[in-house]
Amino acid sequence: MKKALLATAMAAAIALPSTAMAQDNTIKIGILVALEGAFAEGGADGVRNVELALKQVNNMAGGKTIETIVAPTDTTPDTTVRQARKLIEQDGVDIIIGPLSGSEGIAMRDYAKTIPNNTVINGISGALETTWVDPAENFFRFNLDGAQWGAGLGSYVVHEKGWKRVATVAADYSFGYTNFLGFAVDFCRSGGEIVERFWVPLGSSDFGGVIAAMPEDIDAIYLGVGGTDAINFLNQYEQAGAETNLIGGTIMADQTVLTSRGRAKEALIGTPTSGALAEDNPDPAWQSYVKAYQDAFPEDERFPSPSLFGVGYYVATLAAIQALNSVDGDLSDGQNAFRAALASTPLVTPLGTVELNENRQASGTVYINEVVETDDGSLTNKMVGKAENVNQTLGMSADDFRAMGLPSRDTPDCAALAQGG
Repeated sequence: MKKALLATAMAAAIALPSTAMAQDNTIKIGILVALEGAFAEGGADGVRNVELALKQVNNMAGGKTIETIVAPTDTTPDTTVRQARKLIEQDGVDIIIGPLSGSEGIAMRDYAKTIPNNTVINGISGALETTWVDPAENFFRFNLDGAQWGAGLGSYVVHEKGWKRVATVAADYSFGYTNFLGFAVDFCRSGGEIVERFWVPLGSSDFGGVIAAMPEDIDAIYLGVGGTDAINFLNQYEQAGAETNLIGGTIMADQTVLTSRGRAKEALIGTPTSGALAEDNPDPAWQSYVKAYQDAFPEDERFPSPSLFGVGYYVATLAAIQALNSVDGDLSDGQNAFRAALASTPLVTPLGTVELNENRQASGTVYINEVVETDDGSLTNKMVGKAENVNQTLGMSADDFRAMGLPSRDTPDCAALAQGG
């Protein structure tokens, strides 16, 4: 399946025009998306979902034709900025949708400040700093950040599972820190204890040392990895014969992992996770979107339902379409009217209505899920709870949230959070 997904995405990149300057009746959108590295399959789903959103409006918005150009990245900030610069300087795009990964988002926040007459709408990157620290006025994020995605999971495993002592394994970069912070804040304030923290590089293939070093007196292991990193961990975890309970970060049990080859992923059965979506969400808007996704692509060229990565790019494209419609496609005067529409107009999405704060950052619902096995032997996520109206400071005052420090290997301090209630 992986080869088919990548082939589809790369074919799209080649097939779409990349040199003609936009005409008066055409708006050019660059799709900045990871198609190499640990999240390549998620990136391919992002491309599919942009195509789906535009197909639903006949590739028209604001009375103008939408032309797209795919710029593939490998999740590294340098590549991302280089590709973004190409989109602006060579391809002449008006708007960029992307990027996908955390450190890419921080890099694009900074690059956005150098292109004040263009607009960047985040794809699905989730590092806190992207919109929290010195945000760019022309950068908009309609997805929750990684810390928000972790909200509710810690209290769920303490109160519903009785797991109070955990060790953690998470990716050693911006999103890994951010997603872990959201879980840890909730877990530690609920009375949980983090016994030991392990940090692994993005793109890791060898987890043997980490698995061997796991403390024995723990109730569960929190896994803040995803994509091929998650698959590699699960394979080696099974080979080691480990049977400790697992808690998944937001991308640990995404469609990109649950549909992977091999049976090692079965170790995830019963694993609670949290994030932006619930695959079995009964909301008609979600169900309609999933059906549209399934109908739009052959079964062997998509996931059973949209991945987190795909949903992010779909929602970002919806935001672009709605704002363009509201200003009749007017991108004059430094795109000021377009940006005002993005910032102020509530966006109806398959995940519910999204509104942005003063940092142009979304607040919204976080879903708590558990991995279950279906009758046909495949794995899926079952919704077991949710946290409503999760804002960027996780319910704290802005001052208290800042005082905690930015996400890092050592932040948050679990003991301090426990004392603070």
